[in-house]
Amino acid sequence: MDPIDLTGKVALITGASRGIGAAAAWSLAEAGASVVLTARSAPEIEALAAELRAAGYAALAVPCDVSDYAAVEAAVKATTATFGRLDILLNNAGLIDPIARLVDSDPAGWTRVIDVNVNGVYHGIRAAAPAMVDGGIVINISSGAATGNLEGWTHYCASKAAVLSLTRGADLELKGRGIRVVGLSPGTVATQMQREIKASGINPVSKLEWEDHIPPEWVGKCVVWLCGDAGEEHAGGDVSLRADAVRDALGLPRQ
Repeated sequence: MDPIDLTGKVALITGASRGIGAAAAWSLAEAGASVVLTARSAPEIEALAAELRAAGYAALAVPCDVSDYAAVEAAVKATTATFGRLDILLNNAGLIDPIARLVDSDPAGWTRVIDVNVNGVYHGIRAAAPAMVDGGIVINISSGAATGNLEGWTHYCASKAAVLSLTRGADLELKGRGIRVVGLSPGTVATQMQREIKASGINPVSKLEWEDHIPPEWVGKCVVWLCGDAGEEHAGGDVSLRADAVRDALGLPRQ
């Protein structure tokens, strides 16, 4: 993959405290972008921002719960106030707990997952799009769960199906403003979420071993790739990091 230069660009990342979000922050910063890290955990994103700055990158930490629109809007305003612009939004924040079959599910837990996984993506797009005055890129972390259900994951699968529809609808509505919206389905990734899945013991994914999952750095690399010209052809769609063609383009080993 030819290097992608994001110098002068500004990226806002939700769920940036660990896992895919943290890996993407490093990848985007290494490509030249200034990065704004958001998550509910202020100490974790502040520590990551300090590490990025120590490495010579521009980084800002803004505590934010994506289920709260006012908090997301404030994070966007902090981004433009600090860096003068916003070019890239990575909607990464997401939950899978509490994993449970429908008849055993907790209604409050179900609502929280929808608030974060669905409303959080909507809030990000709604707040960020008006700030992307020179066009922009929105990447929504998707999942194979959007089109294939698994036992105990109905809440998660429903939320990711909604995100897929949000990706399609947002790209349709925003492309006239020069903003492209794309989904990224990474497959199973070695993050805390996989530890929660493993502990549940429900469905075949919980039976996978840690080494069966890809490293989050691969996802970060794909995020940067989607910020380049290659991402244009995938606008309005869902890119699978399981696809051989995508892995070949990124210089990653096939499955």
